[in-house]
Amino acid sequence: MRKSGSIDLPLHYGKAPRWLFEKMKLLSKSISEIILIESGKDFFLERLSDPFWFQCFGCVLGFDWHSSGLTTTVCGALKEAFRSLGDCGLYICGGKGAASRKTPQEIESIAQRLSKPADGLIDASKMSAKVDNCALQDGFNLYHHTFIFTDDFKWAVIQQGMSEEGRWARRYHWHSESINSFVSEPHKGIVSDKNFITVNMVDKDRDELREFVAELSWRPGMKNLKDLLILKESIDRLPARHKILLSDINPKYVDKIFLKTYENKPKDFYSLLSLKGVGAKTIRALALISDLLYGEKISFKDPARFSFAHGGKDGYPYKISLSQYQKTIDTLSGFVKKAKIERSDKVKALKSIYRFYNCYNR
Repeated sequence: MRKSGSIDLPLHYGKAPRWLFEKMKLLSKSISEIILIESGKDFFLERLSDPFWFQCFGCVLGFDWHSSGLTTTVCGALKEAFRSLGDCGLYICGGKGAASRKTPQEIESIAQRLSKPADGLIDASKMSAKVDNCALQDGFNLYHHTFIFTDDFKWAVIQQGMSEEGRWARRYHWHSESINSFVSEPHKGIVSDKNFITVNMVDKDRDELREFVAELSWRPGMKNLKDLLILKESIDRLPARHKILLSDINPKYVDKIFLKTYENKPKDFYSLLSLKGVGAKTIRALALISDLLYGEKISFKDPARFSFAHGGKDGYPYKISLSQYQKTIDTLSGFVKKAKIERSDKVKALKSIYRFYNCYNR
């Protein structure tokens, strides 16, 4: 994963003012049209998957550079803007809270219009959320999931989690073209870095740990339960980190899941993570048991290590000027209209220049 800095996102409650959101829709539409015309949908998808480009984009739209609301509001404005763009080959699904849970149905609906099977995209949507909720345990619970894809089924994910205790948010970016494995360094980038203890099961250097965890899930549930109880009973002799990791795991609640994994015998860590009912505590329990039995250490690496265009909604770095914002929208709308000159007309003009040049130089 490429990392080039970090941005802290304080958890802000409330909604963007309606007047600002309406302006953001118009401006994001104009910017999107220009990018699509000049560089194409694949380029735009790659840009959206870049966490720092996305942050800059949100700042240009007038949202506070350090606010958690930038993610949800920009994604919401883009989704509404794309409804009026027509069929441009790029589609936006999901959103915040209840909207995120409708992502599979939205993907299915668009795939049907394209006469293509949606299974691969739906699996990618679900798995990216499962990884960031369960395989990357950093204290942030997902509450926003936006899935963006092209008509040839390249995709990107922008999702965000919150830590109520620390009042911070963290944004996760994915891009299908940069993923070799869902369970080994799959992210394009992660934005926000505070000192949380992070169980990173997608650390690229932990292949053996993932293999051991998958194999341990095949054991009879009572064996895993017995080892988990040993860990709970010897908690005072364990490193401080292990005490924290064990504190919220209740053996009686993971017993049923151990039985389920034993009966299904997932062939690898990906299959284990995909299994319905397997959550963060199950993965953590098996990782701790792996440490106990094999000495295979858990990774604690945390992979998360431009706002002066129009100001910000709360007045930082300065108050938004509505007249200046509208001027930007009008200017970009003009660019879009000019850019939409028929390509054939441009080609004809170029051919005429070419013919004139050749005649002149004979």
